[in-house]
Amino acid sequence: MVNLVIDGLSVSVPEGTTVMKAAAQLGIEIPHLCFLEGINEISACKVCVVEMQGKDKLITSCNSAVEEGMVIYTNSPKVRKVRRSNVELILSQHDCHCATCARSGSCNLQKVSNDLGILEVPFKEEVPQVPWDSNFPLIRDSRKCIKCMRCVQICDKVQDMRVWDVQNTGSRTTVDVAGNKTIDNSDCTLCGQCITHCPTGALRERYDIPKVFEALADPEKITVVQAAPAVRTAWGEELGLAPEDFTEGKMAAALKRMGFDYVFDTNFAADLTIMEEGNELLERLKDPGKYAWPMFTSCCPGWVSFVSKRYPKYLRNLSTAKSPQQMFGAMAKTYFAQKKGIDPHNICSISIMPCVSKKREAALSYMRSAGAGQDVDIVLTTRELVRMMRAEHINPKFLKEEPFDSPLGESTGAGVIFGVTGGVMEAALRTAYAVVEGHNCEPDAFRAVRDTKGENGSLDIKEAQGIGASEDAPDFGRREADFELGGRMLHTCTVSGLGNAERLMQDIIAGKVQYDFVEVMACPGGCVGGGGQPIHDGCEMAGVRGSKLYQLDADRPLRFSHENPEVLKAYEEFLGKPLSHKAHELLHSKHVNELVFETHNYI
Repeated sequence: MVNLVIDGLSVSVPEGTTVMKAAAQLGIEIPHLCFLEGINEISACKVCVVEMQGKDKLITSCNSAVEEGMVIYTNSPKVRKVRRSNVELILSQHDCHCATCARSGSCNLQKVSNDLGILEVPFKEEVPQVPWDSNFPLIRDSRKCIKCMRCVQICDKVQDMRVWDVQNTGSRTTVDVAGNKTIDNSDCTLCGQCITHCPTGALRERYDIPKVFEALADPEKITVVQAAPAVRTAWGEELGLAPEDFTEGKMAAALKRMGFDYVFDTNFAADLTIMEEGNELLERLKDPGKYAWPMFTSCCPGWVSFVSKRYPKYLRNLSTAKSPQQMFGAMAKTYFAQKKGIDPHNICSISIMPCVSKKREAALSYMRSAGAGQDVDIVLTTRELVRMMRAEHINPKFLKEEPFDSPLGESTGAGVIFGVTGGVMEAALRTAYAVVEGHNCEPDAFRAVRDTKGENGSLDIKEAQGIGASEDAPDFGRREADFELGGRMLHTCTVSGLGNAERLMQDIIAGKVQYDFVEVMACPGGCVGGGGQPIHDGCEMAGVRGSKLYQLDADRPLRFSHENPEVLKAYEEFLGKPLSHKAHELLHSKHVNELVFETHNYI
């Protein structure tokens, strides 16, 4: 243990602890912009400087280890002066139009500037602007970039995609797409992790709210909205609500207050996905020589994009089942439209997702199986949902619980856990077991596929990605489990994060591992940690959100997808049975190979 004094307070911390972390143990928050523990500790912003007694130069607290007998001042006159100058220099190359920024009110640079009392910038302002395709689902505004390097490090160390890189030198240093590529020709999967880890508004999703307001105002349009499972765990965070105050029922009430004609639950389509994907797995197991192994889940568009860009020959391993978002869109413009007597061309199908990649998925040319344009017309992120609530002046505290509409609103606990890593696998196995064995298993019989840290709310991004683990140690983001199913052993694997997905693929290619069924989620912790979720600078919320989904699953009266009465009715009245001809037409991708050629389609 090392003993030191910080701002007159004594503290004892383990050797190797940084000054910033030691100060945090005393409740002293040292401001910073670029720091992300274990990921970005390069002291690029120089905002975290502190004064060390006996040393003339200030030191950066984010990457300076404590020393025995140290005396530190975190906010001395010298520190305040230098910190202020450093922030003013950053602001001199930053577009300070906060009122028109998506991160206004949740921007760390804005907070630090306000805390320092900076009311004007004394340096010459030079704000560089780099052209960007405004149609791409991910938007980069170079005028707001502070060169903190977080996006570079997250993409390199965590997701292993290496989309971003540093260009130029000195005062002209900037961040841009690596390899002199445009973003649409890069390996970007639109996982959105760079957005959620950017401290400013330099990175954001494409703003699609105006399209929704236009549809809501059109008397000819029937607006049908679906909300993904992970959205319900996070929408109230930016509104400052306690977890118990932003419920599923209040979310549905808020959407109805906005004027949507029908408010449905994507969990219904998650149950539908399990019926198709679970039976597809069993179908493949009946004739294993006919198929490529392992079978990969296909619910995550970031993961599907990753395979199409990095390992296109493994596209045949993907389940042909569409994601719940796309299944819902197809059912809304066919089954639902027929039941309600609505012309599907008049339906505007809108989804609210924790994901940026869903915007790209909805626009793919083969995602129009209903014959009425794209099956999903507009995709909003969780953050965009919150902005809409604010624009409509909706105060959730005064909302009463309301149910989702029928017939696409009923769901089970199996559908709920789609939003957390391992959830798709667990839900599929619950149904596969019932089909093979003729009876249900215990609802939690397959909990071994869960990330236990995510289950109890303590998931950490470094652990989820295996950062710091040795080559021989198992990644925290990869879990293996074997189950007996129909007299044979089923080898399964669940993977969280594209960095782990890359290592998984390399192991599969090298023959180091063999699996039957693999679930991959592009984002740490699954959709709960998605790139479209609310941003909490330096704080990872995937574990907390994931544990909420597991609790919702446990509280559901129905926990098996094959027991969802509305799903069963949809098969009886419309689809026939899982894997039927009509089910294949609407719920499966007939042209999976087109992903290779449409990998950059984002219009």
